[in-house]
Amino acid sequence: MTGAALAALLEAQGYDFFTGVPCSLISSLIATLETHPRLPYVPAVREDVAVGLAAGAWLAGRRPMVLMQNSGLGTSLNALVSLSLMYRLPALLLVTWRGHGGKDAPEHLLMGEISPSLLEMIRIPHRVLSAKTLADDIAWGRAESERLSQPVALLLPPGILETGAAEAVEGRGAAEGEPSEYRKPGRGAAEGEPSEYRKPGRGAAEGEPSEYKNRERRSEPPSADRTPVPRISRFEALRAAVSALTAEPVVHANGYICRESFAVKDRIENFYMIGSMGMASAIGLGVALAAPDRPTVVFDGDGNLLMSLGILPMVGGGPVMGRGRPHNLVHVVFDNALYGSTGNQASPSRAVGLHHIARAAGYERATAVAAADELHAAVAAAVAGGGPSFILVRVTGEEQPAPRIPYAPEEIRDRFRSCFDGTATPRQMIL
Repeated sequence: MTGAALAALLEAQGYDFFTGVPCSLISSLIATLETHPRLPYVPAVREDVAVGLAAGAWLAGRRPMVLMQNSGLGTSLNALVSLSLMYRLPALLLVTWRGHGGKDAPEHLLMGEISPSLLEMIRIPHRVLSAKTLADDIAWGRAESERLSQPVALLLPPGILETGAAEAVEGRGAAEGEPSEYRKPGRGAAEGEPSEYRKPGRGAAEGEPSEYKNRERRSEPPSADRTPVPRISRFEALRAAVSALTAEPVVHANGYICRESFAVKDRIENFYMIGSMGMASAIGLGVALAAPDRPTVVFDGDGNLLMSLGILPMVGGGPVMGRGRPHNLVHVVFDNALYGSTGNQASPSRAVGLHHIARAAGYERATAVAAADELHAAVAAAVAGGGPSFILVRVTGEEQPAPRIPYAPEEIRDRFRSCFDGTATPRQMIL
């Protein structure tokens, strides 16, 4: 079967959001998705990040599919268990079966042998695809995933799908008159295209931002751009950030960020992570892409972000193939340079300005603040649009006693998802 034919079967079953890490066995499918006019494909830096993206997309109303090699099952194991399965989030996993039948390169043999039993161990139903039953298997996967409200896997052995270049797909690139965000920037940007598509090259053209000029000569950032000294606690910072919000969905990193934010103000629009450290930014990006007309906020921590630093170039480089950056994403990182939940061990962020990394990765706006009024103003400006925006909040190591989240994972899921279909019933608690 060709990649285009498989994409058509998936579209017929309603799948409308694709993300994953490439494998040669599905190269023709990925090549088809990269230029498809209706099926967005988000290349992920890791398979667990793809699982997080799919979770966010489903929460915002999409039907997601995750593409991965079976080696990626190991990479994504924690995200599958403590995110997708714990919150009961449907997704279809297309898992290529390298090492099938004991015939492959040495690095694939053991994973090839244990892939079916690994899926069984984590209670993910699966089928092995064949050319004759492919359409029925995809239909089963969708029905079973929705019936169980969890991921379901399709194992793809070698030889089922053609490999190589994609066939011609309707709408390859952008036709004249189509929105510019569907056009790939190619080797540069034409006159009038967004500046983020222009490479600074060896210098900066007249009128381009000054930070592109002689960047290599800087030994340190200007004083206005240095990482500020912490002045307030994270609880005070959360109170300032929340006060700038109205009805924006907020995806929270796990740990005390969740608990303190809940103590500041419980909101239906809050998705509280109680597992899967490092996945908040991926979930938030999935929400932002699935609901592009609505500002999406991520309350992240330095330790969480450092576990998934590859999310920054995914955001800044334009996550969906051939389209622009998520202007509606607001990424707020509360940085106390500590792993607070485990005893205040030092975080690598203590000597790094994470906003500099975000800026270099392509965020439209990246700033660092340390005062409550600065944070309120920064969040208010960011949710107004013009992103993606990155706000680093340097906070002290002080922690506010706060209760654990009282809701079961499925209730957190349902409250948050209801925000996207207009059926939410406010149940706010201000402590």
